[in-house]
Amino acid sequence: MRVLSITHGPTVPGGVFDQAVEAAGHTLERWQVPDGAAHAAAGSYDAVMVFGGSMHPDQDDRFHWLGDEEEFLKDVLAERVPVFGVCLGAQMLARAAGAAVGPAGAPEVGWLDVDLTAEGAADPVLGRLPATATVFQWHHYTFDLPASATELARSAICTQAFRLADRPAWGIQFHAEVTLAMVTAWTREDPDELPMPAAELQAESESSIARSNEQGHALAEAFLREAALSSR
Repeated sequence: MRVLSITHGPTVPGGVFDQAVEAAGHTLERWQVPDGAAHAAAGSYDAVMVFGGSMHPDQDDRFHWLGDEEEFLKDVLAERVPVFGVCLGAQMLARAAGAAVGPAGAPEVGWLDVDLTAEGAADPVLGRLPATATVFQWHHYTFDLPASATELARSAICTQAFRLADRPAWGIQFHAEVTLAMVTAWTREDPDELPMPAAELQAESESSIARSNEQGHALAEAFLREAALSSR
């Protein structure tokens, strides 16, 4: 398959999701949106993945390219291209589907638990996670569920995963794609956002990352399998 990985900066790549695409032998293309590089039409891809960033999904006044990304994701949805959004990517996917985005009731930063809903446990992608999964979070914003969406997971703060009912489209608020190198880079970039000492987060990350990467690979592989079925 031809898979597009959409990113928003050099320290927020596709992580284990990109690894899963390449390991499966698919063609991986990358679009770092702030660079303004050209990309092919949405319908030319077999699957699209959208990842995180330090910006927020309503900051069009500071990041003019957010509108361009929204239009591309609208095309992805209109063409029924399978799509998976992570953190900012999930927020932008919800925005493209017509949902409101805005600040969460509280930020979530660190290794935290999310719970699958009954629909999430039955989902062919999110169902690869345990009923309660410890995941890496780093976000201040959230999204309303789009009108056609089903909530697949949540935390005490907000919705953590959804799927559109009429499109092969999934979004997760947590960072299933994250690698240890990415956590380390983010901690160095934004230490003031941490609710705990950086050394404490690093130690917890070192003990949690292997399980997180297993879960991330499982989600990516399940999404790619669903995308392959859609392309047939």
